[in-house]
Amino acid sequence: MLEVILKRMDSLSKLDNTSTTDARRLDELSSAINRFQPAGLVERIQAIAQNVSNMAIRVEQILQNSMVQGRAVRDGTSSQCEVPRDPRFPECPGKVDWMRARWTSDPCYAFYGVDGSDCSFLIYLSEVEWFCPPLAWRNHSSPPIQHAQQAKAPKRQAAFRTDLSVLLDQVGTGKESLSFMKRRIRRLAQQWATAANRLDAKLEQRWRDQKKILVHVGFLTEESGDVFSPKVLKGGPLGEMVQWADILTALHVLGHNLKISMSVKELQGFLGVPPGRGSCPLTGPLPFDLIYTDYHGLQQMKQHMGLSLKKHKCHIRVIDTFGTEPAYNHEEYATLHGYRTNWGYWNLNARQYMTMFPHTPDNSFMGFVSEELNETEKRSIQQNKVNSMAVVYGKEASMWKGKEGFLQILHRYMEVHGTVYYETQRPPEVPAFVKNHGLLPQNELQQLLRKAKLFIGFGFPYEGPAPLEAIANGCIFLQPKFHPPHSSLNHEFFRGKPTSREVSSQHPYAEQYIGRPHVMTVDYNNSLEFDSAIREIMRTKVEPYLPYEYTCEGMLERVHSYIQHQDFCAPESPFIPANLSRQGSSSGSRITGPLFVPLPNSTALGWASNVTAPPAWPPLSSLRLLVSQEGQSCVEACHSASFICEPAHFRFINNKDALHGLEVQCEVVDSEINHILPAFSVVRRECGLQREPLLFSCAGHSPKYRRLCPCRDFRHGQVALCRDCL
Repeated sequence: MLEVILKRMDSLSKLDNTSTTDARRLDELSSAINRFQPAGLVERIQAIAQNVSNMAIRVEQILQNSMVQGRAVRDGTSSQCEVPRDPRFPECPGKVDWMRARWTSDPCYAFYGVDGSDCSFLIYLSEVEWFCPPLAWRNHSSPPIQHAQQAKAPKRQAAFRTDLSVLLDQVGTGKESLSFMKRRIRRLAQQWATAANRLDAKLEQRWRDQKKILVHVGFLTEESGDVFSPKVLKGGPLGEMVQWADILTALHVLGHNLKISMSVKELQGFLGVPPGRGSCPLTGPLPFDLIYTDYHGLQQMKQHMGLSLKKHKCHIRVIDTFGTEPAYNHEEYATLHGYRTNWGYWNLNARQYMTMFPHTPDNSFMGFVSEELNETEKRSIQQNKVNSMAVVYGKEASMWKGKEGFLQILHRYMEVHGTVYYETQRPPEVPAFVKNHGLLPQNELQQLLRKAKLFIGFGFPYEGPAPLEAIANGCIFLQPKFHPPHSSLNHEFFRGKPTSREVSSQHPYAEQYIGRPHVMTVDYNNSLEFDSAIREIMRTKVEPYLPYEYTCEGMLERVHSYIQHQDFCAPESPFIPANLSRQGSSSGSRITGPLFVPLPNSTALGWASNVTAPPAWPPLSSLRLLVSQEGQSCVEACHSASFICEPAHFRFINNKDALHGLEVQCEVVDSEINHILPAFSVVRRECGLQREPLLFSCAGHSPKYRRLCPCRDFRHGQVALCRDCL
């Protein structure tokens, strides 16, 4: 019986119009369904219902198409809607075929006037999308939607803000994560205000463009699952919320026009997404200069912005805790060479990814802030430190498993305190000698850290904000060294992340940028080394310390510089050394000397002072050109010379002039697509230049090649900015 019903439905779906016969057939179908007994086959009945619904839609399409065709004949436009065969628009015929078959798959097409006729397809594909040529008979007094530009509004100057009440209202309510962020914003309000006044004075009333900025916190949306909010009061990770609270505050304090989205519905409203399933472009120009989001938000934008995402992606900044390297970011290259993961492949400029710590120079370092102490507070802390008191870094009971061995050693010297979350009973994983305070509010945790001498890590979580807060409160941070370093090749946590970075300890920033006496990194598996470290810590006196880049002023300085100077939408013209001229030359004479010259007391080369430097940020005055060792990345090569790798400078050294300046012997110079280029092989005397700018990579390395590395200087306490970058 089912087969009979389905056959009759199929024949009905192929009808071109309705008739008396059709009505009779519908009656027969209804009678057949009434006689049919489900006998447990509910799913099949539901399928039949869906087919009936689809049939109704198809009949509606047929009727609409018939009406449109009749109207086209009356209006004389039918001949004007032949599908063009224009070599400038090779995809047009295929797109029209797709529209014929699928235009009802998303209501957004009807929103833009598509009605099933070829005329409507061509209008849509030429005026909303850009796959077909404009129709000659259409009124082109207004530009197509995809080319429409916002009227050039006069630039407005950004003014520093110290009142955070508007921001607090914008953050919203209803989730514990939002409450946590608002508490943090309030607690640091005075420090942000002081920092704003300092930076304002430092910039000396310099003009700053006010930007229209959308912040879409994707990981806190219900659509992404939001696993974070329910765990805020249960020992869950807070690092991301700390960073987002600080980003929101920095953007607000810097005086920008801010909109905040915590749901897909809000995102759609702010962007002007047409109703439907996200297949169509936005209804108008992008209403924002910048969009800050995360990987979850980026995926949501892809689902709802249609083709507009590709057009507007240069405005996006992705907050990315662990970093995304260029080899993983370039979709085709990642797929072909084994770098494809669930997170990378967006084909952004790698500097559009913004990290929590400055571990990936290919990305921009966003960071967060830690509370800064005044001199009175610092003196009080030093006077009240308990030399034999340690606090363990680990809020979840599972982190304590298998740690009793070295905790026993620690217990011989110090009173051990924990802040492990529990509901009713003490977690069995926490040894009995540990004084567990349970999960503490931030102000109480702060007081505990101000008394303790030692803050000790278990190896996880990686790279969180807590160690910096402990060091800022006068603790020494003790952490395990990893042998071998943890990476996506050998550790489950990093597997699938778009980075090949090797993590040498729980907190590499603390190890490399702060170091002794504030940070000690030892092998926890060596009980003698661990014991010795504890005794050394008890003998060592330290003052509270906070790197400038993690103060409110440091973050404001950094974010201000990014907003005013980073522009990934402006086309980057190819760098052609032959077009450069000598500085001060009135006739614009071409240069004949070297572009890169030796720097005093350095093995690096710098930009020749007599050559006019092309516009760039960071400026070329910061460039330090080095050669790596074989197997060494530019991150390591620059760091070993006390510099930072600067990916923005790659395009200026990706040429024969740089090879010549470094006295590299090349029998062959090829241009290829490979993330280790520019580089050369000493043995084979082969040199390679980069053909794909998205693959310029500080992180790339190869045992067979030495790399050309564009290093730069940096401001004291602010590795993200060169000395002339502010």
